[in-house]
Amino acid sequence: MFIVDKTIGVTGVVDAAVTDVTDAAQTPEQRGEPLLDSAVRYAEERHWDVFPGTWLEAVEGKERCSCERSDCPAPGAHPTRPDWATQATGSGVAARRLWSKQPRSSVLLPTGRTFDALDVPESAGFLALARMERMEMTLGPVTRTPERRMLFFVLPGGSLKVDDLVRKLGWSASAIDLVARGEGHYVAAPPTRVGGYGAVQWVRRPTPANRWLPDAEELISPLAYACGRDAAAARARRS
Repeated sequence: MFIVDKTIGVTGVVDAAVTDVTDAAQTPEQRGEPLLDSAVRYAEERHWDVFPGTWLEAVEGKERCSCERSDCPAPGAHPTRPDWATQATGSGVAARRLWSKQPRSSVLLPTGRTFDALDVPESAGFLALARMERMEMTLGPVTRTPERRMLFFVLPGGSLKVDDLVRKLGWSASAIDLVARGEGHYVAAPPTRVGGYGAVQWVRRPTPANRWLPDAEELISPLAYACGRDAAAARARRS
């Protein structure tokens, strides 16, 4: 079973996240297990494919991505090679071997295999999550990134439906910043750290109860509504 120090609660933070996203960013960080152990658990207990990414190195008192790019967009949390998809493994033994070579490697999960991910702004994610919980909807794992995004795990193939589903609700997925991640994409998994911004965290951690993932179609309405509201608020602030 996954053991995480504390799962981020939605009740009590969602209102603040809607009215002022900075409040959501103040949620205490979680302490996770070592990256190697996390990678092995994802492979063995969730049957998720995993692959090691870049890592952070201390250089002259600052943290730098192992790729050595000064303008790296995701320091310590991106693939180390272009053929990363062929490196991904669902074997715990293989995962242990890969991370034993570089224990600081980030834990990356390819989407489009055992799950897809619906990627939304953090404030919209908290609003949608609170609504989903009130409706007692079936939910899978949900992560929160230091870039203030939330990712909802859904059945693989769901990303292909998102544009049409959002369009039927009267929005454009790109206009409301709702991103579908499927085949050819990947996500960073807890406890991966991204630059000096902090670690990826579980908002809803993997448990036996959420092993069966929802379809994207089940979550798209509350997610699109929350993203649309968030986008409208952003436009109002700019005007």
